[in-house]
Amino acid sequence: MGLTYLELDVVNPARPEKTKTVQFLVDSGAIYSLVPRQVLDELGIEPTGEEHYYLANGEKISRKRGNAFFSYQGKLGAAPVIFGEEGDAPLLGAVTLESLGVVLDPFHRELRPLKLMLAGIIVS
Repeated sequence: MGLTYLELDVVNPARPEKTKTVQFLVDSGAIYSLVPRQVLDELGIEPTGEEHYYLANGEKISRKRGNAFFSYQGKLGAAPVIFGEEGDAPLLGAVTLESLGVVLDPFHRELRPLKLMLAGIIVS
C-alpha cells in the first residue's frame, strides 16, 4: 500500500468566500481532519474547544478543535477540524470523507463515491 495525497479546499462556514487549498494525506484510520493552524487563522476559523489525542506511539497531546467546510469536486461537506501545530502533517480523516460522500479505495489509492444509506423505523 502507498500513501494517498489529495488537494481540497478548506472553507470558512461563516464566510464561504474565504477558501484555501491544502494538500492532505488521506488517513481513513483518523477520525478527524487536521489542518495547519495558520490556514485556519487566515480563514478566520475560530477554535470551539480543546481535546486530547493519542499519537501512534502512545504519546498524548492536546490540540484546539473547531469546524470547517471542505470542498472536493463540487461537493461541500461540514466536519470537525483539529488545529495543527508546527510539525503536524495535514490529514484528511474519516468524518470529512463521509461528509463529502466519498470513501478511500486503498487498492487504487483514490476516492470513490460512498454508498449512502438511510435506515429508519416506519411507524404506523
